[in-house]
Amino acid sequence: MQITVNFYSYFKELTGCAEVKETLADQATLGVLHDQLMAHFPKLVAMKKSTLLAVGVEYQSHDYVLNDGEEVSLFPPVQGG
Repeated sequence: MQITVNFYSYFKELTGCAEVKETLADQATLGVLHDQLMAHFPKLVAMKKSTLLAVGVEYQSHDYVLNDGEEVSLFPPVQGG
């Protein structure tokens, strides 16, 4: 299946892009996608535990089962001042 991944904030700098398409096996989870992204973009590894993951407009856990054509967004931790 094909998943569109969007990177926000300084994740764009860490990956060198704002969007990427990833191919996954059917029934793959968000955690599998996250691991695959870290393999492709090693600079994301340091942010693994604090990355916020959303599918569509809702944050999801790593055990969320993805569907073909879904859009996933990766955000750095929320910061305020």
